[in-house]
Amino acid sequence: MADIKPTRTELLKLKKRTKLAKSGHSLLKRKRDGLIQELFKILEKAKQSSSRINQSYKFAQRKIELARALDGTLNVRSAAFANTEDPNITVRSKTVMGVTVPEISSQKEHFIKEFHERGYGMLSTTGTIDKAARAYEDLISQIIVLAEIETTLKRMLAEIEKTKRRVNALEFNLIPKMQQDVAFINLHLEEMEREDVFRLKRFKQKKNKQESS
Repeated sequence: MADIKPTRTELLKLKKRTKLAKSGHSLLKRKRDGLIQELFKILEKAKQSSSRINQSYKFAQRKIELARALDGTLNVRSAAFANTEDPNITVRSKTVMGVTVPEISSQKEHFIKEFHERGYGMLSTTGTIDKAARAYEDLISQIIVLAEIETTLKRMLAEIEKTKRRVNALEFNLIPKMQQDVAFINLHLEEMEREDVFRLKRFKQKKNKQESS
């Protein structure tokens, strides 16, 4: 309180700052609540995506085991090494509730290939290997989707934590201190006013006594 002058002007300024702090606190609480609601939606997406990936992984494993059994491990490995082209993945940015998150291109056409695009010859492979390749291509596309969701989750959680700290700082530190300062200045000004009234009363009494003598 040493830096606050006990004047009406300073009191009005402090009241205005307190009002702004309360308004900011209210906005931050709404932002925090909105972020938490959005987080639950994304968590549900992550849960569904993870479940699909588990199913797709099991499906792909069955397909590759069948290909190894029917065509031999050597042929399966040869077909796998034939494809040397990396998928073209595009990463952009988007905002969710004011939070910048990645948007990874996850269109299946980037991963699902036609037979002639996989690099191996028609005579060296069978339909069993093709089905296994397609199962793993589909699995990769789903993993890319989950990677985007998980990155979004991490950034949303970080933003929620930052917003919670700001809300708590205003609610339990700054605003209460401002309110205490307002109460202190009010009390000080009231005391000053009472002292002024008392001095004025004594001055009048003294003056009246002098005039009557």
